Amino acid sequence: MNKIYFQILLSLFLISCSNNKKSNIQASNTIQAFKLDSLELFDKSRNRKIPVAIYHPVIAEKINKQQVVIFSHGYGENKGGDNRIYSYLTENLASKGYFVISIQHELPTDDLLPMDGDLKITRKPNWERGTENILYAINEFKKTNPELDFKHLTLIGHSNGGDMTALFATKYPKLVYKIITMDNRRMPLPRTNHPKVYTLRSGNYQADEGVLPTEQEQKKYGMTVQFTAINHRDMDNDATSEERRILNTYIEDYLSK
Repeated sequence: MNKIYFQILLSLFLISCSNNKKSNIQASNTIQAFKLDSLELFDKSRNRKIPVAIYHPVIAEKINKQQVVIFSHGYGENKGGDNRIYSYLTENLASKGYFVISIQHELPTDDLLPMDGDLKITRKPNWERGTENILYAINEFKKTNPELDFKHLTLIGHSNGGDMTALFATKYPKLVYKIITMDNRRMPLPRTNHPKVYTLRSGNYQADEGVLPTEQEQKKYGMTVQFTAINHRDMDNDATSEERRILNTYIEDYLSK
């Protein structure tokens, strides 16, 4: 009887451990309440305002080594507000524990984005300005939020913001851990093992020649090109609920690797 009783107790203990393990896994995927803050940075060296929106979890204690995502929007014809029209993505990342900094790259007084000529050349000044905005934001948040994990910084950008992201990773590879471009079409993705490069592609546009890595380059550098059926212009808040789910899932999965 004692032996049987011991076996029953052991079985109950193992079941309990298994359930606790499952509970911990589920807890790690729990959606957290998040908050939106905004502020205006000012780069004196360029005499430039840099409005940013900050999406972050609402918690009683600061998350240890909280990972940072910097998001860059697509072109909005300098109308402003574009750093908030990807809220399905930025809010979702914040709800999963990320500290998301969404930069408004365009000001009403900026020159409009060129639409003709060799776009790799004519749009380069716009991307350069974006990379300097990103660099300034990184340096400022390192000072004001030193508890954040900038060693594993991820940059995400859509369209023109994706071109900025690719340029930043090319110029400052040591500052970035991962990049995700959402259908950037002009600036070639850096062929490198660091930072890690992932790109989501639309179903209706093709990138310019040389922007995407070949299959051999993907294998050599560990780059990932993920094709989707989602239209280029539907990667912002115009995305359907199913398209949002698809994009969020791809991005969450890549960030978790």
